[in-house]
This record gives sequence, structure tokens and C-alpha cells, in this order.
Amino acid sequence: MSDRAPLFTPVLIVGCIIIMVSFAVRASFGVFQIPIADEFGWLRMEFSLAIAIQNLAWGIGQPIFGAVAERIGDRKAIVIGALLYAVGLVLSAGATTPLEHQGYAWLVGFGVAGTGFGVILAVVGRASSDDNRSMSLAIATAAGSAGQVFGAPVAEWMLTLMSWQSVFLWFAAAILAMTLTLPLMRAPAMASKGQLEESLGQILVKAFRDPSYTLIFVGFFSCGYQLAFITAHFPALVTEMCGPIVAGSVLHNIGITTTSALGAVAISLIGLANIAGTLAAGWAGKRYSKKYLLAGIYTARTIAAGLFFLFPITPMSVLVFSAAMGALWLATVPLTSGLVAHIYGLRYMGTLFGIVFLSHQIGSFVGVWLGGALYDVYGDYTVVWWVGVAVGAFSAIVHLPIREKPLGSPGAVAA
Repeated sequence: MSDRAPLFTPVLIVGCIIIMVSFAVRASFGVFQIPIADEFGWLRMEFSLAIAIQNLAWGIGQPIFGAVAERIGDRKAIVIGALLYAVGLVLSAGATTPLEHQGYAWLVGFGVAGTGFGVILAVVGRASSDDNRSMSLAIATAAGSAGQVFGAPVAEWMLTLMSWQSVFLWFAAAILAMTLTLPLMRAPAMASKGQLEESLGQILVKAFRDPSYTLIFVGFFSCGYQLAFITAHFPALVTEMCGPIVAGSVLHNIGITTTSALGAVAISLIGLANIAGTLAAGWAGKRYSKKYLLAGIYTARTIAAGLFFLFPITPMSVLVFSAAMGALWLATVPLTSGLVAHIYGLRYMGTLFGIVFLSHQIGSFVGVWLGGALYDVYGDYTVVWWVGVAVGAFSAIVHLPIREKPLGSPGAVAA
């Protein structure tokens, strides 16, 4: 009989459920832009700003919830996050002004932070064996992708049955219901005695003095920039810049007859391809250097995005790009979180990865905002697209000097 530790533990299963539900709700907010704007006569940018604020609050809240989890326990931190998430949704259901939605977006964003990658990946990482850790982090990340795949369609279907306010209330109930799985998430041992002798302040000082941590932080910015920009603006880009769908083509015959429909399909295709790409990254992260894998992913994104705009944008090129970008979409998350755990240990992984994730969410805010701002100036997405290509190339280069050794080992900190 093998003594190999099982991959699918109760901690991993519960972590996947929580991330899936949390991300399904988060990924659906774009569906509500038109119903809310039409009901109150708002400009589109007013609810869009609420979504951008939500992303920023998620980033700010991530290291806070990481520290809370390390102080009072993972499950308590998740409960606090779920309560903030649900309260934000309930209050948003009663909001009638843009300022109210933008204010409550802070609660929702902090709720996502408490039920998202930072806390969940930290506890999954600690609960996994060394052999399984990379794949466990990938599976938990892929669960978020699965939530993104079905979240928006479910929201769209629910809007055919009830008002958007009622959908928000049902989503709040779903967020609270997922906490019923927490008793199965048994907290693993925190870390070795040596790690426990270091305080959070001491490990933060060491990390901030380590050039590798700065490089990881800076490199993750482009991931957030690219993902948020594509999520928010790619459907509109496809609608306006893609060539027509020819009658009698495969797409036309399966019911995709407009470029606007193609834009929505492109986002779903990205989510589906992302599941496979994230799992592949987890498999590779156990066998190869994580920093070189990350550099390779950002290089591949840069090439894919550059080629997409160098050639005429057609329905087929949209599908090819979506599949390629989807395979690289969240593949960076298990590798980046795994790199943080490898260099700085598991004891304070939640806080340390949370700070790195803040860079991701600052990038998300900039990507959404800059996409709209440069579109208003130039009348299309060409300039902002090439900015994203340049940001991706920069990130690929930034990962190369990282010293991929545990902190404190010879050569771990760059001179």
C-alpha cells in the first residue's frame, strides 16, 4: 500500500467550493450593467466605476485578510469575508444612486478578498504535501475559473425570472450558504518551529529587503492589467473591430451571427481554456523552475496579443486568440503563489501573497480605467492594446532575475 498523501483532501474540496461560488458571483457583475443603467438612466461608466472600485478593494483587502487568517484562523477569516460580501450585495440591492453602488462595492471587494485566492490558497498550500502542493494550488485556482464560466450565464438566466435586486439577494444567500462547508476545512499545522519563531513583522522586513519579492510584486501587475482589460473591454473590441461573420460559416450555423455575440463567446472560451491551462501550470510548477515558467507565460501572452493585432481581426482569429489567452489566463496564480511559498515559507504565505496580489489588482484597476480613457481619446482600442503588449513583455523580463531559493539559504537574496 502506498504512503503517498492524497491529492483531494477535505481542505482542497472545501476551498474549491468557496472559491467557485465567490468567483461565480464576482464574475457576473458585468451582466447587471445594462439593467441597472436602464432602470435609473445612468451613464455606463458609473456602474463600471463600481466594478473597478470592487477590484481595487479586493486587492487592498487581500493582505489584510491574509494577516487576519494568520492571527485568528482561516475559517474565521473566511466567515468575516462572507459576511461582508453578503452585506455588500444586500445593500447594493437597495441602492438607487451611483455613489451608493460605488460605496457598497468596497464591501463586496473586501468580501471577495476574504473568500478568494489569498486566504484559500494559503490554507490549501499548508494542507498539501510537498509533492501535491503545486497541483493543489492549480486545482483551487481552476475552481475560480469554473465559477467564472457559469457565473455570468446563471445571472443572465435569473434576470429572465426576476429583478436584478432579487438576483443580488439570492447571490447573498449563496455566499452565506457556502460557509456551511467550513466545518470540513480542518486547519492544518501552521508551520515548523523555526518558522513560528519569526514574527509577521520580521518576515515582512526580510521580504521587503529581498529584491526578488519586489520583482514578484512588480511582475504580477501586468497579469491584473491584461486580465481586467480583456474582461471589461474585449467584447466591445470584438464588436467594433472584428470582421463580419459570414452567412453559412460554422459560427453562423451554430447561432453566432453577430460580432457582439462572438465577443461574449470569446470570454466564455477564455474561461474554459483557462481551466486546462491552470492545471497544466500546476503540473509544470512541480517539475520546473516557477520563475522561468512565469517568464514563459508572459512571453507567450505578449506574442499572442501582438500577433492578434498585427493581422486582420476575423472571427477565427478571435477564437484562436481567446483559446490561447485562456490557456495562459490564470496559469500565473498557482506559480506566483507557489513561488512565494517556496521562497518565504508557508507560515505567512497568506499575507505575503496578499501583498503581491495587491499589485495584480492595482493593475486590474488601471487596465479597466485606461481602456476606457484611451478609447475616448483615440476612438478605438489600438493604443491601449499595445500598452498591454508592452506591459506583458516587461513582466516577462522582470521574472528572470528572481532568486528561486528559500529565504536564508545561500544566494537566496540578490546582492
